[in-house]
Amino acid sequence: MLERIVAELGPWNWMVLGFVLLMLEIAVPGVFLLWIGIAALIVGAASLALWDAAFWTWQVQVLVFLVLSLVSAYVGKQIVRGREGESDQPLLNRRGAQMIGRTATLSEPIRDGRGRIQLGDTLWRVSGPDLPAGARVKVTGATDTDLELTVEPLP
Repeated sequence: MLERIVAELGPWNWMVLGFVLLMLEIAVPGVFLLWIGIAALIVGAASLALWDAAFWTWQVQVLVFLVLSLVSAYVGKQIVRGREGESDQPLLNRRGAQMIGRTATLSEPIRDGRGRIQLGDTLWRVSGPDLPAGARVKVTGATDTDLELTVEPLP
């Protein structure tokens, strides 16, 4: 049954696939299916023009679709990246970086360069010079993964 439908649609198969992908883009969050749908529509348009050409076999059509999908996804990513502007809150999802400059009291002593402080409702791992529990410290840095803060003692 499916083979019969595909055979009857001929070059319109790609157009149908493109429109189905574009409709799925509406239902599924993200912007990925848009670019694949556009690639399918381009292959569909080419199929309408080249359907009777001997070289335009289904293998060539699939290969062109795959290449166009990659190209359109890359171009789409560049378009979306170009629209990103400077954020008014650059540290929004970087909790460790937000802690730089704050002062706290050591909850656990720093031994062998590692200890813990409590900032807000979070217990943070810290690195710095060995200090006893209860010492006041200032956060001077955070690791790239925001899993550990760097501290120095307050005078």
